Amino acid sequence: MSELSLPTLGSFPGRLLRLYSGLALYGVGVALQIESHIGGSPWDVFHQGLAVHMGLSIGVWTILVGALVMLLWIPLRQRPGVGTISNVVFLGLFADAAIWLVPTPEPLAARWAYLLLGVVTTGAATALYIGAGLGPGPRDGLMTGLNRLGLSIRLAKTAIEITVLAAGWLLGGTVGLGTVVYALAIGPLTQFFMPLMRPKG
Repeated sequence: MSELSLPTLGSFPGRLLRLYSGLALYGVGVALQIESHIGGSPWDVFHQGLAVHMGLSIGVWTILVGALVMLLWIPLRQRPGVGTISNVVFLGLFADAAIWLVPTPEPLAARWAYLLLGVVTTGAATALYIGAGLGPGPRDGLMTGLNRLGLSIRLAKTAIEITVLAAGWLLGGTVGLGTVVYALAIGPLTQFFMPLMRPKG
């Protein structure tokens, strides 16, 4: 009788496991930042602002905005992958589920703990689903598409983040010290987690 062979992390099933684990973990990170009420990533501020101003949940707006951003890929000649479609469909669902499950803390110390844990979780989750190598998320694809048109990655990312942050703030999203913490920490955290999340086989 042969032994049951489990998929390695470098196989396609293993990469799918990494992708969906990363998206689920990212949803938890989003929920922790939202429930801290100290501020979060520019995109989360935008989704929150849409939810406050126009109704529907943050997760639903995450899905709708992701789908609309993907339409912008067409003139940029970007090609979505399995990870791209999964990001659009599942990230919002995971975020809504986590927001529903995570209690809102009252003490300021607990809110800061939520925020910091959320930022670290988001960094780990980003490394996990990017490491799956199944296509960028719609928002990252917009950045790389603008880069193909001649904008530097830094300029493209900065322009996108400032635009959505300003729009989210105008719509009523929470902008605060947490937004600054996220902006300063997410890059180094993702870089730190990338080699740790790389499949070994």
